[in-house]
Amino acid sequence: MRVSIGCEFVIESSGPTPTAAILQPRHSDTIGLRYEAVAEVAPTPDPVYFDLPGTFVDQLPDDVLIYTLPSRYCPSDLVLNIAWDLFGATPDGWARVQAICDWTHANIAYSSGSSFATTSGFDSYMERKGVCRDFAHIAVMFCRAMNIPARYVCGYLPDIGVTPDPTPMDFHAWFEAYIAGAWRTFDARHNYPRTGRVVIAHGRDAVDTAFMTIYGNSLLTGFTVWADEATPPLFEPPPQAHERQG
Repeated sequence: MRVSIGCEFVIESSGPTPTAAILQPRHSDTIGLRYEAVAEVAPTPDPVYFDLPGTFVDQLPDDVLIYTLPSRYCPSDLVLNIAWDLFGATPDGWARVQAICDWTHANIAYSSGSSFATTSGFDSYMERKGVCRDFAHIAVMFCRAMNIPARYVCGYLPDIGVTPDPTPMDFHAWFEAYIAGAWRTFDARHNYPRTGRVVIAHGRDAVDTAFMTIYGNSLLTGFTVWADEATPPLFEPPPQAHERQG
């Protein structure tokens, strides 16, 4: 399957302003950044392996250990007792991470505009509301509190196989947990296997995955994101494949 993705930022600045982004900006008073691509993705929803066991900390790769520690937006040290009270009875591994997603999805209300740049996962947990970024931070925070490596992920999520969302599209945030030797996809916001995810970046939390960092006084005046299934498909199966499926 192919997904047509893209984004456009329009920024007004009173003068030359250093900017870190996915694309290199032009040096001018008004900066316009546009990115377009067709990404090849799996044509099936996120895989689910409910019986996968957890991984003991002493068996984790060195580069994974950092994702068991607290970070700015995922202060897992503040919820150690809460996490074990809520999820300690659930078997370690996929089942425990799914229980964290289920709880977050059921107990945190999606509320546009309810969080700010300084809002942490603990703040959203206390407020019981947030956006996709906050759902991911909460779930990552709980996973780390239970010694499950978890990392924040941002990217594109098209409306494939689901009822289209009438609100303007934005980037999406979800998370990955390290289970049975690999990073596995989870989404506490939707809590349902989705098709067509395109990863832009992953890291400890939103600090590591900011779409844009501007070192100066600038104003974002335009912002557009799109992600849709591209046609024709990247690969047309041979006729006999259609006959077998029928």
